[in-house]
Amino acid sequence: MLVVANRKPSKWPFVLLAALVSIEVTGAQGQASNANAAAAAATYTLQPGDEIEVSVYGEMELQRKMLIRPDGKFSFPLAGEVVAINRSVADVQTELTTKIRPLIPEAVVTVSVTGLEGNRAYVIGQVIKPGAIPLNPRINVLQALSLAGGTTPFAALNDIIVLRGTGREQRVLRFAYDDIKRGRNLEQNVQLENGDVVLVP
Repeated sequence: MLVVANRKPSKWPFVLLAALVSIEVTGAQGQASNANAAAAAATYTLQPGDEIEVSVYGEMELQRKMLIRPDGKFSFPLAGEVVAINRSVADVQTELTTKIRPLIPEAVVTVSVTGLEGNRAYVIGQVIKPGAIPLNPRINVLQALSLAGGTTPFAALNDIIVLRGTGREQRVLRFAYDDIKRGRNLEQNVQLENGDVVLVP
């Protein structure tokens, strides 16, 4: 624990955490290439609340933005109901093409993501800026802490947990900053999933 009775809390753990996260995020951004960005986009899975744009080349009436409903579906002319939840953009594009081509031979269908409101994680507790964080498209625990502004001097850095799932399916994933700082048990730095809650006590 970082808080000791009758002692002014040290800011060093926070400084070290902020520095480590900053190095990781900055380094990752600096080394990112267009190919990596494309690969990341390909692995993104759609969620309710996300907005996509669907267009059929040469068909002005078949170019529109669609909001994925809470049931994980959307409706599109000539294709009817399409399930989008937990599917990649490429999967949805393939299904739309298959459904539309019997009516418009050789139709060229394009699907792109225009709004990422569905995939979110939450960081709460002893962080500078608690709240929702978009998973765009994938971030891990350290990156989430960075986006939340880092931890406060009073944070128990070795008792951080990630709550995953709901109800009886809920799991607790533990995150000890000291382990990560020393390069141990790096599997704790999991990639966050939609709905995850990072709790910093």
